[in-house]
Amino acid sequence: MLHHWHGTRDLIRMALAEDEVAYDPTSSLLPDDLTSEALMMPKANGVLAGVDVALEVFRETDPTLETTRLVDDGSPVERGMYVAAIRGRMSSILRAERTALNFVQRMSGIATAVNGFVRAIDGLPTQMIDTRKTLPGWRLLDKYAVRMGGGHNHRMSTGDGILIKDNHIAAMATRGESMTELIRRAKRDAAHTIRIEVECDTLDQVREAVEAGADIILFDNMTPEQMREGVAICKGRALTEASGGITIDTVRDVAETGVDLLSTGAVTHSVAALDISLEVRVDGA
Repeated sequence: MLHHWHGTRDLIRMALAEDEVAYDPTSSLLPDDLTSEALMMPKANGVLAGVDVALEVFRETDPTLETTRLVDDGSPVERGMYVAAIRGRMSSILRAERTALNFVQRMSGIATAVNGFVRAIDGLPTQMIDTRKTLPGWRLLDKYAVRMGGGHNHRMSTGDGILIKDNHIAAMATRGESMTELIRRAKRDAAHTIRIEVECDTLDQVREAVEAGADIILFDNMTPEQMREGVAICKGRALTEASGGITIDTVRDVAETGVDLLSTGAVTHSVAALDISLEVRVDGA
């Protein structure tokens, strides 16, 4: 269950306003005394995420609607099973339907994709993590969905850590500052709670970053052979993360190099929604 609603209700209200749900002339054709029960149902197998967000959409549309979660987020779901129920005015249910399903479909799509990666590296100590390549405004929900799929979160925002990338290194090189000097300055100036991660394209950069005291080394678009050697360089001195072009077909080979973490943005920036529909049963029909 999503416990932290900070910002989520504002997002729900923006989505309802975007769809002009309160002014829906089609649903207004239905009389207020026409009631029904609607059952939320996936049309494909996957992992559920966002059911409570979807139900909040219905309650925000009409507080008189009764909602029931039948399956918890993070649970595997199969085609045709019921995951939630909504009861009350049919006009209200139909007003909220698309907005509610948009939330749960995207979030379940993320959870399902992440779970595929997690299962692909089952038995290995490597952790699957996300990136900040999330839908603008949706970061809390996207990253929550990652956790529901069995993954872990990288930085929630830039303030959660220092990640020195190639552009930072190149920019400071124009001022005559080496990677080593940049890392040492970061360590000197950062709060004691902040860890320093450095993106490395070559093994020489890995050696330099480790010697300079980086806490985490990111292997950017390296081959499994290079990553294996990089892990040996970092062993006992820094955590290791693999990133760049990792797919479901290559993820196990990457994890078998011994990296501590592997990240992919595809599970949030290119997610395929899980198909979920609403089965409506009109009272008295």
